[in-house]
Amino acid sequence: MTTSYEPDFFDPLSTERLTNVICDAFEHQPLIPMVDELPRFSGSGLYAIYYRGDSIAFYAPLKDYEIPVYVGQSVSNNSNTGKSVKSSTPLHERMTQHRTSISDTGLPIEEFHFRALRTPDIHANLGEKGLISAYQPVWNAILRGFGSNEQGSKTRQSAKSKWDTVHEGRKRTFGTAPHDPEKVVKEVEAHILERIAAYDDRPWRRTSTGMAGPAA
Repeated sequence: MTTSYEPDFFDPLSTERLTNVICDAFEHQPLIPMVDELPRFSGSGLYAIYYRGDSIAFYAPLKDYEIPVYVGQSVSNNSNTGKSVKSSTPLHERMTQHRTSISDTGLPIEEFHFRALRTPDIHANLGEKGLISAYQPVWNAILRGFGSNEQGSKTRQSAKSKWDTVHEGRKRTFGTAPHDPEKVVKEVEAHILERIAAYDDRPWRRTSTGMAGPAA
């Protein structure tokens, strides 16, 4: 009698597997306060910004969890041309720009921290997509517009982003504000509660004795 049999399928470089590895490595990096001038470091790679405070009520639930409000990447080469950027510290410079963006809005910079993980450029794009998919940070998923640079003279009258609608103050020019701040904040609150509810389901956070809890 012949029994049915189908071997397991294993892809060591699957997107899901690589995402889990990257997230696990990321959460082992130190949290660096953004209140002071950032320590200078070289290289490119991935980064994430975290909220660790009480002043902003709709972000406060995140303070005890390893859930960033924003993730991004900064690479050493132009993805279109392959040419190296002039600076040897693109990751540091990107974090410095973000620190300025947060400070310019009057947000409590002392309540924001960041993590960074240097990677080869070839892995940065996949890494960023993995971090966004895994964490769904609120500034990537709901309050879009935080990472955008100042627009050129021909486009700086375009509509204000959701991020700048809720957090006004950046030194740039905008057109109309099509978003209702109160409605957007409700979207933010609902999204954050969803991410916290799914916190222990992340594969890299599981342990042999159960699930890991909130951040210490």
